[in-house]
Amino acid sequence: MIDNGTLMIAIAFSSGALMLTLLLSWLNARQDGYLISWAAGLAFVVVALAALGLRGGSYDIGVQLVSFAALISGMALIHVGTRQFRIGSARLLPAALLWAGTMLATTLPFLFGFSGIGTIALNLSCATYMILSGYQYWAGRAESPVPLISGAVLFALTGISFLACAALLIFEGRLVLTAPPSNWAEAFNSIMAIVGLTGIGALSLTLNQSRATRRHRLEARTDPLTGLLNRRALFDRFGSAELPVSTAVLMFDIDHFKQINDRQGHAAGDAVIQHFATILRSNLGKDDSVARIGGEEFCAVLQPMPVDRAKAVAERIRANFEQVAVRLLAESISSTVSVGVATSGVDESFSSVLNRADSALYRAKDNGRNRVTAAPLRLIA
Repeated sequence: MIDNGTLMIAIAFSSGALMLTLLLSWLNARQDGYLISWAAGLAFVVVALAALGLRGGSYDIGVQLVSFAALISGMALIHVGTRQFRIGSARLLPAALLWAGTMLATTLPFLFGFSGIGTIALNLSCATYMILSGYQYWAGRAESPVPLISGAVLFALTGISFLACAALLIFEGRLVLTAPPSNWAEAFNSIMAIVGLTGIGALSLTLNQSRATRRHRLEARTDPLTGLLNRRALFDRFGSAELPVSTAVLMFDIDHFKQINDRQGHAAGDAVIQHFATILRSNLGKDDSVARIGGEEFCAVLQPMPVDRAKAVAERIRANFEQVAVRLLAESISSTVSVGVATSGVDESFSSVLNRADSALYRAKDNGRNRVTAAPLRLIA
């Protein structure tokens, strides 16, 4: 069997390689704060395990305290990172209080000569952090079930290995240690740490890459100013397929938008665009598709409904936009919108309905703007 010190050095090398990989990943995506938390946590783990692995058979209290403090700090940062990964932020005060509590529980017994109790507290602290980290993965499993559940299991098993170390010391009544513990629980803990940290690291990198891919895909389909779908995403969603009969397509064009940009600046124009997007969201349902398809042009595809009802929805949006001015610093910016409405006929494609709604929109603009115009019903396929 490989001795425990050699296993700890192996874990330190494995953790160091993973730390560098996470650090490089963070340098390429600095908005992902959990990567730097994990990397920092692993840096502490590397320091702790390297010190413990190089101590040989000696049991210097100073080395033990520094190593245990670094190990607890590393576990705490790994837990903070898993929470950041799941919900995007970390509750720093509870995390700091838990860290302080585990540090005191571990260091105070050493200071009073009860090194065994301090080692038991260390193992219980590490088990707590591993189980809490596993819970974060388990709670977020809906995002990517297989890797997150696998990560939760690895965290839990690593936590159990720390519990086994604590339980064996308690069972043997070893309140004071004069040499590093050497038993089956320590060997199990070392092996589980290698398997657990390596597996969790690989899964975490996979999850990060998967999340980055989804984010890039979303960015490619989203208008950056409004957060609505962009033109490409709208056409990808509906393409040239036939729409269900009576599907409503609404085309919007903000009136005299160029004048807003020219007279009041592009910041004002952007504020008007964002304001109109907010009004669209508040007046349309979650099953409706809304996109910004040009500078000041928007399109909404609604669920099947009679054309009069579609006109009423468009009129409500038009009226809300006219009545609610945009506030930009001390300036109030009023604007209006023209709307074209069309509902699909039998065997009619999205492109066809969109063209008819667009024609209705131009009639609305030609007739004075700030109005809703509906395209004639298409009764023949």
